[in-house]
Amino acid sequence: MIGVEHYVVVSSILFVLGVLGIFLNRKNVIVLLMAIELILLAVNLNLVAFSAFLGDLTGQIFAMFVLTVAAGEAAVGLAILVIYFRGRGSIAVDDVNRMKG
Repeated sequence: MIGVEHYVVVSSILFVLGVLGIFLNRKNVIVLLMAIELILLAVNLNLVAFSAFLGDLTGQIFAMFVLTVAAGEAAVGLAILVIYFRGRGSIAVDDVNRMKG
């Protein structure tokens, strides 16, 4: 039978992959956004697993709010990337510090 420990292990692996994606790849903004999404999914997995384990719906409701924020973050982030790409022709993170004014 699958216990809460299995969910915590999978969630920990997802979280570590997300953190490694942020620290190892600082060149591509799309990969950074995907790494943030991985971290948010790891948190959601923990919320739902412990909510089901404890028999309380609060964690599942909170996970729905996190998913809503993640969807908004992805939409706004990609919109900013599209506008930035139209202006600069590149989405390299190193060039973002030139955005002044």
